Amino acid sequence: MKLASKSFCIVAVSAAALLAGCSKKPVRPDPSSTALGPQSGGSGLTPTDIPVTQDNSLQQRDPNILEDANTIRGMLQPVYFAFDRDVITAAERPKLQAAKDYLDKNPQYRLLLEGHCDWRGTSEYNLGLGDHRASAAKKYLISLGVSADKIETLSKGSEESKKNADDATMAKDRRDELVILKKS
Repeated sequence: MKLASKSFCIVAVSAAALLAGCSKKPVRPDPSSTALGPQSGGSGLTPTDIPVTQDNSLQQRDPNILEDANTIRGMLQPVYFAFDRDVITAAERPKLQAAKDYLDKNPQYRLLLEGHCDWRGTSEYNLGLGDHRASAAKKYLISLGVSADKIETLSKGSEESKKNADDATMAKDRRDELVILKKS
């Protein structure tokens, strides 16, 4: 009787340990099961379809550069990505070179890379993708010679994207914003 009781306890403890084990990583959703369903294969736009200036100098994205006590936004152009991708394309690399050049000329500043996504996909997935996009830009900047301690990353996921937007708007939502951080 005691042997059966000990065996039952061992089996119960083993089952509890097995059930309390590590949780599985989230599975990436199949595009056919997302909000748009199987027709949502993207806009068909590639990063080369988005107009890019040929000159590598710094350009203002709009005439009103947003500046506060700690940041400067809009001085450096955003880096755009293809749907569901985190690869820095050849067409977008000059923008990161311009950011490196700016940091070289202004060593008192640092750079924040904000990864953004369009509205499709789950919040969790888009936060992960935004992080991958920001990290890809950071890795590229480091390969250009920018010190890692001058670069921070942040994923905004799809929190600032336009819901139910058209293809052109979604293409602009898939980006890394390059925000200049003033040293405090």
